[in-house]
Amino acid sequence: MTTPSAPFTPEQQPAAPAKKGGALLKKVGGILIAIVIAVAVKVGLPHLTGEAPVHAEAGECVTVSGPDNDPKVDTVDCSSGKPDLFKVVKVVDDTFDVNKCGEELSALAQQLGSDKFVLCLEEVAAK
Repeated sequence: MTTPSAPFTPEQQPAAPAKKGGALLKKVGGILIAIVIAVAVKVGLPHLTGEAPVHAEAGECVTVSGPDNDPKVDTVDCSSGKPDLFKVVKVVDDTFDVNKCGEELSALAQQLGSDKFVLCLEEVAAK
């Protein structure tokens, strides 16, 4: 009969290799994933929910609704007869200066991502 060998003591067990690089990589990767998710939510969510500002072109018609400090702009058919219907006379890019539209037009400053612009609007008479 053989006697079992003595169990390994902590001094006899081989040391596990240090994984400092792996832990750092996981931490940096987690931070990067969090940043990517935050940017995707900030940029993509308004577009998915229809809350993103509309960068209309001159000649298009838009409706404006919501509070003055956060108006919602939607492009619509100019013959729709909807209330608060405006025709975009011109778009002034790279500014929030609503005075660029002059006295005779309504102006609405908007931002879409990093683009800032002013829509110069003329009210369309209700039908």
